[in-house]
Amino acid sequence: MSLNKNRVVVAMSGGVDSSTCAYLLKEQGYEVIGITMQIWQDPSEDYMYREGGCCSIGAVYDARKVAEKLGIPYYVLNFKEVFSKKVIDYFIEEYLEGRTPNPCIACNKYIKFEALLQKAMEIDAYYLATGHYARIEYDISSGRYLLKKGKDKSKDQSYALYNLTQKQLEHLLLPLGNFTKSQIRDIARKAGLPVAEKPDSQEICFVNTNYKDFLKENAADRIKPGPILDKRGKILGQHNGIAFYTIGQRRGLGISAGRPLYVIDIDPKRNAIIVGDENDLLTKEFIADKVNWIAFDSLTSKRHVLAKIRYNFEEKPASIFPLESGKVKVVFDEPQKSVTPGQSVVFYDGDVVLGGGIIAEKVC
Repeated sequence: MSLNKNRVVVAMSGGVDSSTCAYLLKEQGYEVIGITMQIWQDPSEDYMYREGGCCSIGAVYDARKVAEKLGIPYYVLNFKEVFSKKVIDYFIEEYLEGRTPNPCIACNKYIKFEALLQKAMEIDAYYLATGHYARIEYDISSGRYLLKKGKDKSKDQSYALYNLTQKQLEHLLLPLGNFTKSQIRDIARKAGLPVAEKPDSQEICFVNTNYKDFLKENAADRIKPGPILDKRGKILGQHNGIAFYTIGQRRGLGISAGRPLYVIDIDPKRNAIIVGDENDLLTKEFIADKVNWIAFDSLTSKRHVLAKIRYNFEEKPASIFPLESGKVKVVFDEPQKSVTPGQSVVFYDGDVVLGGGIIAEKVC
């Protein structure tokens, strides 16, 4: 397939980052096409989407205004079916299994950098661009594209991009990676972009109120109450459904023990929540599966890395070991709190993202 290397599709969410991304690329001489992904459902359908945030009706309105300001073509494409299957259904199933999902990572993997990239290439665009704060560099010595942290460490979004493949990286532009957030705001203001002062969206794009209400609306018949147990199996109370709890949770347990108690484990087989002391949240080793490597093809021997177990956590020193079926054992230098099955772990060597996977189970 012969693609136009000067043509780039920008995923426009209606926010300042993706809008400035489109502006910067046009200033660099690219032929820019803006696309917003339609992922919400109609009110008559099963899943109820809120009006604000990424990819909402309001986002389409804002993105269209930016496209008009920049004088670029703009389209809204329907991704409802694939989004429902790959993100919504995954989100619900993970909570029902006592795991804590990350829908933004799933959206990046299946929607932005798979479905949308495919659409971009179908209209002869060589590149897809997004407003993520991360950097892509080509390493001549290894012949591989590398994913690196963004310049603005407080906004770095490389954690959410660990599933990128070499083929995807070849066709991806991240022009915000070398800027700070304040610089991007300044650029947007000077360019007269109508979203320059728009606040960042912090919510899950498809959830109207909170995730618990969303689960009640869409999976109420599959959520059952069950026991809250201590480490010895003694019943301390009753929970409203394991889907409503996550590792490390302290508030909302509805039990009194004379000391703070935390959710330390979730057992879907027994439909039970296990609680314990804060020290019981510490984990030294765990197993990760569904691993994707960026900096090399596969892990063949022990390697010391920095491991990050949640988006807003600091990475911590750890050793990683290859296991069968592509799984990885992660051993922290020092035990860490609230290792949570379902969340992603991402491995770094300095600023370079080596790869990452899903936390499958704690070992000790």
